[in-house]
Amino acid sequence: MITRKRLATGAVALLAALTAALLPTGAAADAPVAKESPKVELVLDVSGSMRAKDIDGKSRMSAAKQAFNEVLDAVPEEVRLGIRTLGADYPGPDRKRGCKDTRQLYPVGPLDRTEAKTAVATLAPTGWTPIGPALLGAADDLGEDGATKRIVLITDGEDTCAPLDPCQVAREIAAKGIHLVIDTLGLVPDAKTRQQLTCIAEATGGTYTSVHRTEELSRRVKQLVDRAADPVVTPVGTKGTARCVDAPLLKAGLYTDRETFGEHRWYRVELLPGQELRASVSVSADRAVNNDYGVLLRAVTRHGREIVRGSEAGDGRTDVISTGLRYPKPELDDDVAGDVKPAAETVCLQVSNSFSAPPSVKTTPGMPIELTVDVVDGPSAASDVAAFGLGRGWWLLGVLVLAGFLAGLLWGWVSRWRVAVWRTN
Repeated sequence: MITRKRLATGAVALLAALTAALLPTGAAADAPVAKESPKVELVLDVSGSMRAKDIDGKSRMSAAKQAFNEVLDAVPEEVRLGIRTLGADYPGPDRKRGCKDTRQLYPVGPLDRTEAKTAVATLAPTGWTPIGPALLGAADDLGEDGATKRIVLITDGEDTCAPLDPCQVAREIAAKGIHLVIDTLGLVPDAKTRQQLTCIAEATGGTYTSVHRTEELSRRVKQLVDRAADPVVTPVGTKGTARCVDAPLLKAGLYTDRETFGEHRWYRVELLPGQELRASVSVSADRAVNNDYGVLLRAVTRHGREIVRGSEAGDGRTDVISTGLRYPKPELDDDVAGDVKPAAETVCLQVSNSFSAPPSVKTTPGMPIELTVDVVDGPSAASDVAAFGLGRGWWLLGVLVLAGFLAGLLWGWVSRWRVAVWRTN
């Protein structure tokens, strides 16, 4: 079976090649543009604290170099990779100069493994830890094209260049909607470093990993580079509006947006008879917020009548809160439909949140929203509760009322019988 499939695939490929060769040159101009190769920039901390010898009996810098060599050998061919450093050049006490100490060690592009390894080998622990400026530089290195973009930050300490908060920098990068994810790895991190790196990662939908061994560092960076080469889903940036009439029209897919505290945002979806809308939303608290919050997702008609809603509340034990809804649109009756093409219904989706925060917390940019929209064939069987809802389920409510009435009569009869027996005895 496998051999047959391979032969068939080869025949199809040969036929396609012959067809392409016979086509005129103008046909090639109309061919779809190839998908852009993913980009990854590794951002390495080369500050003075990387001299500490607490990873497998060697310095953090040595462990990072070894891991980098192993990662560079395994980078997929389609990935355009670059390397940026922070704290690698200025060893002095001048804070202003130290906080500008970040540079691109190897440009983002096709990888020359020998050249990249040679560049890494020259690094030695030197100066400050300007994480914020390094993230801004890495974002510029990757550009704003449509390629999948990922920053992998490896550091052993928190930023030393406040008030430029690297967490706020990550939020601003995410707010640009350029689909850039930042993953962070902490080398033997303390609590403050862990908290800062977690905030940076969560602001862009990335991950944080604590590393205590060279093998862990190498394995995790390889995983992140491979993930950039083969992303599961690429979310699409969108921007909700204050009214449904002005809202963006969404197709099935995954969308990202930002919403400030207590804001309402609208989006539109078109639904044909016989289809079902399935939508879900997640709001991430990427900064300190007050306890007791919630998220609301409503499906509303263009005239403002609510169709269905989903809501969820939180009490501070999680940083992400999600809810969802389903709305099946019934098929038209045959005698009504006839030969007329059915018109789509515009469904307005409203996303609201009840987050609040202390006065010292910045409210801009807004919190990350992830909105999933799916349109599928509606349920055809009457047993599917989603096909009915309470509006069509009065018969079920009647059965429950009748069952309760009969149960009450039976309980009353049993009670009277027990009383009569008690009196007799």
